[in-house]
Amino acid sequence: MHQNIGNQRENWNSLLLNSVNMITLTAVTMAGLAEASGPNGLGLKVSSALLFAAGTGILLIMNKIQPSQLVEEQRNAVRLFKRLQNNIQTTLSIRSPTQEDVEEAMERVLALDRAYPLPLLGAMLDKYPESLEPAIWWPSKKQSTSSLKHNSSKGNDEQNGWTRELEDDIREIVGVTKNKDVEDYVRLGNKALKLSKMLAVSGPLLSGVAAVGAACLGHGGPWGGIVAGVAGSMAVAVNTIEHGGQVGMVFEMYRNCAGFFKLLEETVESTLEEGDLQKRENGEVFELKMALHLGRSLSELREFASKSRRNGGSVDEFASKLF
Repeated sequence: MHQNIGNQRENWNSLLLNSVNMITLTAVTMAGLAEASGPNGLGLKVSSALLFAAGTGILLIMNKIQPSQLVEEQRNAVRLFKRLQNNIQTTLSIRSPTQEDVEEAMERVLALDRAYPLPLLGAMLDKYPESLEPAIWWPSKKQSTSSLKHNSSKGNDEQNGWTRELEDDIREIVGVTKNKDVEDYVRLGNKALKLSKMLAVSGPLLSGVAAVGAACLGHGGPWGGIVAGVAGSMAVAVNTIEHGGQVGMVFEMYRNCAGFFKLLEETVESTLEEGDLQKRENGEVFELKMALHLGRSLSELREFASKSRRNGGSVDEFASKLF
């Protein structure tokens, strides 16, 4: 369903953009012909004004829903649902599922549904928030209140692969992702958001000014035709930059990248807060998964943690090498 809706909304973006631009350019052409026709151009004048008004209305709706951003939302939903499906299939292949497994899967499905809703009315995500907030597509984790105990005399098997050094390395890496990777995506996302807001206001405003100019054709000299032509042409350019350049999709991409690191941070925190080492995921496996998430080998991950610790958390590179 999410894939079908995503394909539909991708078609919306291209069809609506082409339609609005053609309507606006047609209105500009009619305004020019009406100006050249003099008193005989009343029909062209009215048609031009109506087309500009119709284009403005369609553009307002288009800017409100941001089809390119809707596509990116559903694209991410499809990817995350496929990952959830693979996790469920893996669980079924290695053991019989428990009631806890079923409840956890349902919580994840509901969290994904809240993060990437299908309906537009009443459930659509705000396309113009005050600032970028990382996407949250996972259920909140229950915090453990048990105390953490390490016993250096125990073997690695009894410690479930966890050591104090490993925990310190993981905390150090998460600190870098929070201070560098997340901040960078939030900064870039806020820039994309500001650009999106500016273009969303400029396009309908220019189209509306062009409609007023078309309505004033024949009154006060040639200025009505000039205003209609210039404003209409600029509106087409703005619309093409906003929706052809898919600024909304870029903002959503940054939001999801920030959400990826937010999930990594919460996963690490919830794991390290679990006091019973046997209830944690195996430490060596956890370290390997973290290295894969960040696009690093185990040796690179450990070296990066050591470098960050030596420099007091200030490093000249990002924790992730993937994006």
